[in-house]
Amino acid sequence: MVSKEQRRKQLARQRYERRLRRQAAARRRARVRNVVIAAVLVVGLGTGGALAAAGAFSGDGDAEPKAQPSPSTPADPCEEPAPGEPNGKQWDQEPKMSVDASASYTMTLETTCGDITIAMDAEKAPHTVNSFAFLAGEGYFDHTRCHRLTDQGIFVLQCGDPQGNGQGGPGYTIPDENLDDPKVADGTYPAGTVAMANTYRAQTDEGRDSGGSQFFLVYEDSPLPPDYTPFGQITGGMDVLRKIADAGTETDQQLQVTTPVATVVIDKATVREG
Repeated sequence: MVSKEQRRKQLARQRYERRLRRQAAARRRARVRNVVIAAVLVVGLGTGGALAAAGAFSGDGDAEPKAQPSPSTPADPCEEPAPGEPNGKQWDQEPKMSVDASASYTMTLETTCGDITIAMDAEKAPHTVNSFAFLAGEGYFDHTRCHRLTDQGIFVLQCGDPQGNGQGGPGYTIPDENLDDPKVADGTYPAGTVAMANTYRAQTDEGRDSGGSQFFLVYEDSPLPPDYTPFGQITGGMDVLRKIADAGTETDQQLQVTTPVATVVIDKATVREG
């Protein structure tokens, strides 16, 4: 069991390391102005496996800086996470259907940056909403970090991975749903959309029905093909997403994705009917 003092020291160390990485990223950006962002969101493995990053970045081989971050380094606008760790539970198969497809469901994400509320469409995406209701009831999302933020090409915050590296999932997958929704049919996911991440690759038409627990929240209209189950609409907390986006991104050289500067952790997720 991690003590409060150990947790405090761990968080302080993580914040310090993030500041160092931000300074390295700022130096790289001063020389590299064109960053290629693939317009495909293919992370969120339901059953584990290799990470498929939805962005490509060029490194310059700089060593980690020894100096403290410059005064221009963006501040973290969010609070420290509540004590606790992701439970990382695993299941062999998708949970039995228990939601009423004719009912309304609301998911609330209590994050370190503020609350986000999402109206979920059980009629058009019953398997997805049922899975989220089950996982939230199991505390699966509690204490998980939103591990990816993109601010070029597509504009999304990605969450739902207890491992925090894009490779985690609940052990089961759910089918793709609602891909013919007219809201995304033109190849744009509008701001406020909440959709599933998956491992689908259009080039080979492989990876259908591969959603797990990872999902993304769109904070600006984003050009994406209709391959990612849209299952919810943000009804409160767009200002929270904007705050997270405004704090900026930093490149995780190991994962080769951009992560939020802000410490975005879901302290608690709940799903209620009505």
